[in-house]
Amino acid sequence: MTNDMTKGPILPALIRFTVPLIAGNLLQLTYNAVDSMIVGRYVGKEALAAVGTSNPLMTLVLLFTNGICLGAGLLVSYHYGAEDHETLQRQVSTGLCAGSVFSIAAGLLITVLSTAIMRLLRADPAILAEASGYLQIIMMGLIFSFMYNYFASMLRAMGDSRSPLIFLAISTVLNIAGDLILVAGLKLGIVGAAVSTVICEALSAVLCWIYIYRKIPVLRLGKKWLVIDYRLLKKTLSFGIVSALQQSSVQIGKLVIQAFVNTLGVTATAAFNAVNRTDDFAIVPEQNIAHAMSSVMAQNAGAHHSSRMKQTFRYGIYLELGFSIVIAVLLYGFAEPIMRLFTADAGVIREGVDYLHLIAFMYPAPALTNGIQGYFRGTGDLRITLISSIINMVFRCISCYILLYHLGFDFAVLPWSYLAGWIAMMVYEVPILLSRQARKNGFEA
Repeated sequence: MTNDMTKGPILPALIRFTVPLIAGNLLQLTYNAVDSMIVGRYVGKEALAAVGTSNPLMTLVLLFTNGICLGAGLLVSYHYGAEDHETLQRQVSTGLCAGSVFSIAAGLLITVLSTAIMRLLRADPAILAEASGYLQIIMMGLIFSFMYNYFASMLRAMGDSRSPLIFLAISTVLNIAGDLILVAGLKLGIVGAAVSTVICEALSAVLCWIYIYRKIPVLRLGKKWLVIDYRLLKKTLSFGIVSALQQSSVQIGKLVIQAFVNTLGVTATAAFNAVNRTDDFAIVPEQNIAHAMSSVMAQNAGAHHSSRMKQTFRYGIYLELGFSIVIAVLLYGFAEPIMRLFTADAGVIREGVDYLHLIAFMYPAPALTNGIQGYFRGTGDLRITLISSIINMVFRCISCYILLYHLGFDFAVLPWSYLAGWIAMMVYEVPILLSRQARKNGFEA
């Protein structure tokens, strides 16, 4: 059910809202990791590398659509906090129509250009066909992924982070079962893994819509789901596109780095896929703590509670740092067993363990940057989050290029390039943050 977070103690409300977000992403990441494990174990190293090669582009597109959902969700949070339900309804329908058009168009375009894109990413010829085929199937189901994430974002914007978790859990269990049947049982290779993913994303979207129709009266829109308010469309596109660019910018950096790593051979590509799946378990929950901060702050901005917004930011930073320390200790201690979950190849394991041991020490840095990003989103200033993310991308890619091609290191030292990006973000953001904290918070809606 929806939850008004403009009243009552802030820390318990923030934790209650954050935990389902983290649990949901851990479920999704668990599926992604199991997907790679099943492919690596039952199909082979080449198939694991093919999935890893196509994954950064897939993630880039998904993050862009999720950015649209996040931007629209911030506006819905603001209107919900202000108790302006009429505008909220038109905001929801406008965002859904705009995002659906984009996801269909993007899915078709990438499906047609998949092979050319994989060549541009310098995919190894031995895995080009598999990587391209996997990408095509996933992109044909992009509309289902968008619709689930959009409905889930609307529920979260109104304080309900538990229901989307339940639907995602059902989908994840079925997805893993589908992988085992299609990949391990029927021997359909990575095509089977892609088909299973698309089917379960569609199921998640349908479950979310049914729940909204039955349980959330304010979103029981009927034919009004097709209404586009052109006055709100401009603001929706402004928030959605800026948020999407911000969400996508770091992934663009990962895409560039993936192209660099692809030149190092199949072993490095496979190891990079495995460590990225593992690294996501540390980074994505930190991002979701920040998303929770943004939603709570945006609701309180609508209610004009600036003091509660500042308290939310402070508590959010505490949660970010605490999580980063715990996950760093766990990841460093279990790096080798984690890599063995993905592959039995000694070379892949060795390179992956070196990478994970190094990056484990760096997780407090993205914890801080994510918390600061959550603050700026919650106050409605997405321009700052976009600029800082671009700075991160630029410094990360430049550092990676220098490490690999000028200093001659292998990919296991790449966490240093990530740290360079995070530090550059903080150099830009912290002075602005301190200046804003000294003044009254605002939200441009």
